[in-house]
Amino acid sequence: MPDVKTYTGGCHCGQVRFECTTDLAMVSACNCSICTKKGLHFTFLPPQSFQLRAGEDNLKEYLFNKRAIRHQLCVDCGVDVFARGKKPDGSEVVALNVSCIDGIELSQLTLTPVDGRSF
Repeated sequence: MPDVKTYTGGCHCGQVRFECTTDLAMVSACNCSICTKKGLHFTFLPPQSFQLRAGEDNLKEYLFNKRAIRHQLCVDCGVDVFARGKKPDGSEVVALNVSCIDGIELSQLTLTPVDGRSF
């Protein structure tokens, strides 16, 4: 099982920056329309494990389908950095785009298939 670590990261242009603590034990390989088209791979964190360090004013929110997941995109470079939503039990969650973590290599991670098309 991966170790819990503190990571930093951000969007392509660097305007949006974050810090998070996670073990990256579950990284999604979702087949829903947005994850497929954008190549998104998310890990899910409790809100207290994610801190937006810069760029709050540089974010644009994108909602689609059931409008339940609030995707946060950098208005300058367009990168989908993270999203906010709720788990099925109603608790808040942050979905972090793992590709935005500094120095991350997706090929080194175990991706968990998620059938998002069925949601």
